[in-house]
Amino acid sequence: MNILAGKFGGRKIKTSQKLRYRPTKSRVRKSLFDHLSPFAFNSVLDLFSGSGIFGFEAASRGASSITFVEKETTIFNLLKQNAKLLAGPDYVFHRSDVFGYLNRCETYDLIFADPPYSKYDMVPLVERVLQHLNKKGKFILECEKNQVPFMDADVRDYGQTRILYWENA
Repeated sequence: MNILAGKFGGRKIKTSQKLRYRPTKSRVRKSLFDHLSPFAFNSVLDLFSGSGIFGFEAASRGASSITFVEKETTIFNLLKQNAKLLAGPDYVFHRSDVFGYLNRCETYDLIFADPPYSKYDMVPLVERVLQHLNKKGKFILECEKNQVPFMDADVRDYGQTRILYWENA
């Protein structure tokens, strides 16, 4: 899987077909980051990190601190390996359940979450995440296209993927 743009543009990250994650497709990532342009987010939180591709794209585009939260040990270790390949920003890793992490974390400029589809009630997740968003920060939730928009989210659809956006004005 390749990083699309920025200082790491074109570089590959290690992935494994044996691991249970669903990386954000490249055309969805391109559209997400086009929507975030010009990229002006220093602190980024990547929840349910999986491959970490969202966090690594943010690092490539200039974020100075990327926090990854992933509870699966094998996936967590692969995240750390990829961070070594893409040295530069401050990478922070938490092998934790997302809700456990949200009980004790700080605030961020940009938060991305791609939870396992149909496993979580999205409303409580979004309510918790929005408490950790800095002023003028953005929260992006990747979900299935059949997810009904809620809490005044901006919506964009890409095939079977729906992206919901919130901004802390």
